[in-house]
Amino acid sequence: MSQSAVANRYAVALFELGKEQTNLPQLEEELASVRYVFEHDETLLAFFDNPRISKDDQKQFVNDVFKDASQAVKNFLFILIDKGRISEISDIIASFVEMKNEAEGIAEAVVYSVHALSDEEQERIRETFAKKLNKNTLRIRNIVDESIIGGLKVRVGNQIYDGTVARKLQRIEQSVVSANK
Repeated sequence: MSQSAVANRYAVALFELGKEQTNLPQLEEELASVRYVFEHDETLLAFFDNPRISKDDQKQFVNDVFKDASQAVKNFLFILIDKGRISEISDIIASFVEMKNEAEGIAEAVVYSVHALSDEEQERIRETFAKKLNKNTLRIRNIVDESIIGGLKVRVGNQIYDGTVARKLQRIEQSVVSANK
């Protein structure tokens, strides 16, 4: 079974639990914190992979580190420890967030701009692209890229909408070159 299939299977179970308990937003928020901890502490996965550390000690560690997390999140982490799948945590959470976003009509977007976008600019982008993508809303993460002369580049999933000045100049150049042939 591939890693993505494993991650997807656990994510589906977690998503169904969240729907059943009607706490998907809280679950997503807590899982974002868990994901952050795992992705920013390189020694953490080594701790869980160490055969000298018992599963009970690993579970106690989870209880101590994630003491403010709901019991559902802790139990989920305990299951991953028992099944030896804790190394899949980032992929599982990513799959869970994708499922939740799809169910709620939310798209994740990365917007590259020459300066930080104001709230009004983000709202205009959100409205424009939500309609274009047939979604309820867009979650925007703005990345300032000073190499962009002007305009915006928006990435939603695998799609890139490039409205930068550099791309427009490139299109003009291509049309001039093709017209001269």
